[in-house]
Amino acid sequence: MVSDVIKAYDIRGLVEEQLDAAFVRDVGAAFAQLLIGEAGGPPANGIVVGHDMRDSSPDLAAAFAEGVTGQGVDVTQIGLASTDELYYASGALDAPGAMFTASHNPARYNGIKLCRAGASPVGQDTGLDEIAALLDQGPGAAAGAQPAPTPGSVRDQDVLEDYAAYLRGLVDLSGLRPMSLVVDAANGMAGHTVPAVLGPLPIEVHPLYFELDGSFPNHEANPLDPDNLVDLQREVSTLTRVDAGLAFDGDADRVFLVDEKGQAVSPSAITALVASRELAKEPGGTVIHNLITSRAVPEIITEAGGTPVRSRVGHSFIKATMAQTGAIFGGEHSAHYYFRDFFRADSGMLAALHVLAALGEQDKPLSELMAQYSRYAASGEVNSTVDEPQAKIAEVEQLYGDREDVTTDTLDGLTVTFGNGDWFNLRPSNTEPLLRLNVEASDQDAVAALRDEVLAVVRR
Repeated sequence: MVSDVIKAYDIRGLVEEQLDAAFVRDVGAAFAQLLIGEAGGPPANGIVVGHDMRDSSPDLAAAFAEGVTGQGVDVTQIGLASTDELYYASGALDAPGAMFTASHNPARYNGIKLCRAGASPVGQDTGLDEIAALLDQGPGAAAGAQPAPTPGSVRDQDVLEDYAAYLRGLVDLSGLRPMSLVVDAANGMAGHTVPAVLGPLPIEVHPLYFELDGSFPNHEANPLDPDNLVDLQREVSTLTRVDAGLAFDGDADRVFLVDEKGQAVSPSAITALVASRELAKEPGGTVIHNLITSRAVPEIITEAGGTPVRSRVGHSFIKATMAQTGAIFGGEHSAHYYFRDFFRADSGMLAALHVLAALGEQDKPLSELMAQYSRYAASGEVNSTVDEPQAKIAEVEQLYGDREDVTTDTLDGLTVTFGNGDWFNLRPSNTEPLLRLNVEASDQDAVAALRDEVLAVVRR
């Protein structure tokens, strides 16, 4: 069913079972029709299409292009690309875009991330529902509804070097000292983009799994799972004089860091560091943080003279809030980092450049540099499989809602905040029958006690 693959932020499903060439061709036609209807004609600069290294991606991207050109809309194929490279192309070419990737999902999945010109996101409330309505008319309906008398054209354009230069131009790298990094590409698209971006810099890169392989033979391309950081941590700890380790997800739009000791660096701390750097360039600016980032983030934004704005989880919500507020930067607990000067799009590579610039312009190791941005203890995301997520959320809210020292809100799931500043958020997954719990408190003992108290309700 169409509703099974069209999610809140993108299109994603099992190859052949849910996503095949015919379905994707219809998606291309439906997206073209959506854009034609909005503009009163084909988008002037066509649609730019990129894809990751999964075996299914080139054929699906080609099928999508057939659907688009069948509606009389031109296509620019940029070929192998990271998701943020596709966003760059959408911004630089002023064209809507489609990126074929399933990000960190296993090899049997694929998906499509859509955006309007300038990398403006297409989500459930901003176009995906209309596309779903066209697809619900049945196989071939979207492609055959309004065939164009003259098909659109397809051309190829390589944007990798331009993308790399653009990123480097957004960060002051003039004070960068020589450094040594271990980079784990997880056989994903960072193996394609890291050499282009970091190659001209005084950085020695020790590559892990740079070979593009959509079967992910070494480990999953999901650095949010600590198991997938083990190889990187071991390599950093084994080599001498390594300054940091970087781990990218499959489409390289997210980055995770480990310090020189091999210890994982919190994405909240990275959000706070980058926010501080951006606010130094533009004092008084607005910075977006999602509701699961550490409370240290809004504290540090305020201390740096900025205005913190809290958002729901998810790139379409973050980007929309950035557009509404004119925010200069935004960060999420999941290691998505958004930059106004990068078309309000997320780029793990650009966030990494900021961290490297901050590290390279002083002599302290990364562990000491990041200590000032880490103030509280956190549980990380704890997932529980439940049959009725909303019923469990209501049960937890009933348990805590009447306490005098507690405030609750339902911006995204349920957030419960205690008088001493400790808090937890419990929210349902958009794609699975899961509840996701995040807890933050003054120390690990308090985190464990609160985590266990909530899980006792969720899992009973």
